[in-house]
Amino acid sequence: MQMQVKEENKTRILEVEGRIDTVTAPDFEKRLLEELALGKTLRIDLGNVAYVSSAGLRAFLQGQKFANKNGVAMSLFHVNDTVEEVLEMTGFIDILTVE
Repeated sequence: MQMQVKEENKTRILEVEGRIDTVTAPDFEKRLLEELALGKTLRIDLGNVAYVSSAGLRAFLQGQKFANKNGVAMSLFHVNDTVEEVLEMTGFIDILTVE
């Protein structure tokens, strides 16, 4: 998994590529929380993410909890059909903001 951050109009964009699974989820969660701690709106580009495991879902949940607690906006975009199906099946589609 690879991650890259861009900033556009006071919004941080975290571009993720690869799989967010048991091996990569801890690094993803760490980076996600670091970005949210900056206090800026964070959009997560999942256009190049092929798979999200339960460990990845946990990372998203931790990020959303942090964002809610600290008044930071977090959203996912470019969510492909495979990842969207996982979000729908697990109910995360109702917890996370998906554009």
